[in-house]
Formats: sequence, structure tokens, C-alpha cells
Amino acid sequence: MKVVLLAGGLGTRISEESQYKPKPMIEIGGRPILWHIMKEYSAYGYNDFIICAGYKQHIIKEWFADYFLMRNDVTFDYSGKESGIIYHSNNCEPWKVTIADTGYGTMTGGRIKRVQKYVGDEPFLMTYGDGVCDVNINDLIVFHKAHGKIATLTAVLMEQQKGVLNIGGDNAVKSFREKNISDSAPINAGYMVLNPEIFEYLDGDNCVFEREPLEKLASEGQLMSYLHRGFWQCMDNKREMELLERLWDSGKAPWKVWDK
Repeated sequence: MKVVLLAGGLGTRISEESQYKPKPMIEIGGRPILWHIMKEYSAYGYNDFIICAGYKQHIIKEWFADYFLMRNDVTFDYSGKESGIIYHSNNCEPWKVTIADTGYGTMTGGRIKRVQKYVGDEPFLMTYGDGVCDVNINDLIVFHKAHGKIATLTAVLMEQQKGVLNIGGDNAVKSFREKNISDSAPINAGYMVLNPEIFEYLDGDNCVFEREPLEKLASEGQLMSYLHRGFWQCMDNKREMELLERLWDSGKAPWKVWDK
């Protein structure tokens, strides 16, 4: 099963970093967050990736072009008539990586539509290139196959950050209490499983996947949610980037499932 990664956006809310590189290439622990996401999938045996690039897409291509070179011992032999490069090891993951330039301003649905020729006529995995998670990918796929619908998204509970107010019709605060789990709202965390019929719901570069396509799937009863109660964290801003960096540096990054 192939893995489609959305990595083409500008990342305007973390402009301190994304003005120089695509947001999925912002580093956590010295490696792009995109690498962390790929390692998650690879831990479950999914190693065939299709990256939907766009903004500064050349940076993604250059990083992967140099990846094998940077990960291995190498000899540059210029001593003979036939100079060449000798690699002494292979310390890389068994990845196959297709990087597609899906356009600078293309919306999420348009990016997925543009890589249809690489996906083919088979179910595939898809997620965003700016969030990490410890969801069990195999369990997610089992859930998807069991219900037989077109699409499954992973839902996580986003907790309220502040105390909860009970406000009356006269705008008076009737009561106040601290937040609890019942106040949490489920949100789309990505980590989707999609059947190839999904491409029939995508139309043009201006198609926003999270709007018309998902709304239509929901209205038709073709969209299911897999509730994940473990770790998930996006990287929308500098504060969240620093949070992920601290977790990684602590040696207790929950998404580092490949070491478990």
C-alpha cells in the first residue's frame, strides 16, 4: 500500500522557518518532520511514498537526492582512468520515494488528484506533512477494510485549553469549572486510508480536500473516523515546533514507534 504525503503548502503560520524551506522540511532533532512521518509508516512496513510537493519543492528533491550519500561511508576515487564513487554500506531505509511537483498554489484535493497516476487503482494511505502521531497503522487499515467505505480518517480529541463558562441569556456567568475530557472535540488528524474511488470526488487544482470532497463523502455515508486516543501533534507554529523538539530531545517522543 502506497503512502501519499501532502508537502506542498507554504506554512504561513510558522513563517520564521518556512520562508526558507517547505514546512515539512523543518527539522525536529536534526531531521525534517517529513522524515519522522515516513519513519512511522516504515515501522509498519509501508515504504512506498508519494510526496506531493509544491512550494520550494526543489529543497525536498535535493534532500532525498543527497540522503543516500549523507547516510553512508563513501570513497571518491579520482586516482584512475575511470573515476567514481564507492559506497561502503547501505544504512538507508528501504524506501521508494516519488516526489511530484503538484504546483505552487494547488489546494490539498488538487494535489492528491495530481498524483493519481502514481497511486494507481488501489487503496492508499494519506496524511499531512506537518503532524506526527503514534496511531497503529495496521489497526487503522483493518478498521478501514472492515467497514467497506471509501474513506477513513484518524480522529483525535482536541482538549479545551481554558476553563469552561456557563453563560446565561443575560450574559451573566452562571458557573465556572475547569476543563475535562468531556469538553474535547474530535478533529481530523490526517492518517487516512482512501480507496481509489476518492479520485472521483476531486476536481481541479482549486479543490480543497477537507471541504467539498470530505463533506460529500460524509453526506453519502462514505466517510468513517478511527478514534485515536494516543499522541498526535501538528506543527502549525513555532511554539508547537519547540514542543516537538523538546519531546525528541527528552528521548520520549511518542511518535518514535520505529524504536519500539
